[in-house]
Amino acid sequence: MNKEIKFKFMTFLFSILPISIIIGQAISLINVLLISIFVIIEIIRSKKYYFLKNITFILLFGIFLYLLFNTYISLDKNMSFLRNIGFLRFILLFVAINYFFYIYKNQNFYFKIWTVVILIVILDSYIEYIFGKNILGFGEEYGERVVSFFKDEPIVAGYLNGFFFLILGYLFNNKNSQNNKIFIVCFILSLIFLVCVSITGERSNTIKAIIGLTIFFFLNNKLRIKYRVITLICMIITVVIVISNSDYLKYRYYENIINPIINSDKREKFLSNNIYINHYKSGYAVFKNYPLFGVGNKNYRIETNNNRFTKKNYFPDTHPHQIYLEFLSEHGIFGTVFFLSIIFFLILKNIKSCIVSKNLLQLGALSFIFINFLPILPSGAFFSDFNITLFFINFSIFIACNPSSNIFNRKIVDR
Repeated sequence: MNKEIKFKFMTFLFSILPISIIIGQAISLINVLLISIFVIIEIIRSKKYYFLKNITFILLFGIFLYLLFNTYISLDKNMSFLRNIGFLRFILLFVAINYFFYIYKNQNFYFKIWTVVILIVILDSYIEYIFGKNILGFGEEYGERVVSFFKDEPIVAGYLNGFFFLILGYLFNNKNSQNNKIFIVCFILSLIFLVCVSITGERSNTIKAIIGLTIFFFLNNKLRIKYRVITLICMIITVVIVISNSDYLKYRYYENIINPIINSDKREKFLSNNIYINHYKSGYAVFKNYPLFGVGNKNYRIETNNNRFTKKNYFPDTHPHQIYLEFLSEHGIFGTVFFLSIIFFLILKNIKSCIVSKNLLQLGALSFIFINFLPILPSGAFFSDFNITLFFINFSIFIACNPSSNIFNRKIVDR
């Protein structure tokens, strides 16, 4: 296979990443494995093994070794084994994305495909919001919640968050990004995206989208300060207008959250009956019972369902719906500190180069990574296939797209 064919094949596999996630877990898994296998073969052929000495790769592999240990101490080893051993594919995906960025300098094609796919999902979400069904007829199962192509899962806003910041960074990284036209295009797209996320009814992801856009525009040193301030003001006004003009959204935001917090008469009932607070209490209760190592990855459901009647504050579900409580309940203090220390170290280690180099694709990835680790806000299970795939796409690009952090940069390895 000559170099041009290999490039086209790799480009195709990367281009369909957003589509494969929409189609389903199995297709997404196959795509990630194909990318990983192809790149491993290329690395073996070219004998570029020096990345194995890179500190970023070593630390990520350390997480994999920890997860193997986590399997050993899990309440149900069979339940955690596949999820923990499956983490290896994301390390391979990380290596593959770094290799692709290092070898092939022009990623325009697949980012254009990603942009088209995300715009189609946004358009489809608007269609569902207006007509009650998306273009495939999905949407009735969740009432006024928008699901778009995900049919029976209200995760479209999380999906859009996973790719939009990368697309925003790609557009700003364009060689003509100093042109005001680029800012206008990105500004309009951001408002369209923000309205779309708002109308899905996914409150947590809407707040994350606002925070992520705020981070991106305020750290975007290719923009004047006045443009950054105008963008923030417009975003806030846009969300307020959207929510104010929808009885359903007003109910979800005002009646379900704001009113019980500011109204003392409703606060006690809110604190005792709110489903997320019950999830949080349950996650903390599991952590208190297994403080050192937790119950094991994917074992929260085992512990809470088996002991729902015998242990106080247990609220049976698959996960506690908050990322830090998920880590604490399933990994304990040891696993939580170990995992998050590595991830936060690698993020902080490369933030300076992101700002100095004005690499806005890297900034887009950083914006998404940051909103993943916001405290208090509800979140999906971090280690679920959907969430961890989106996270590792962004985390991998965050490291790979900057030559100063790419693991195949021999100068870094030899340093």
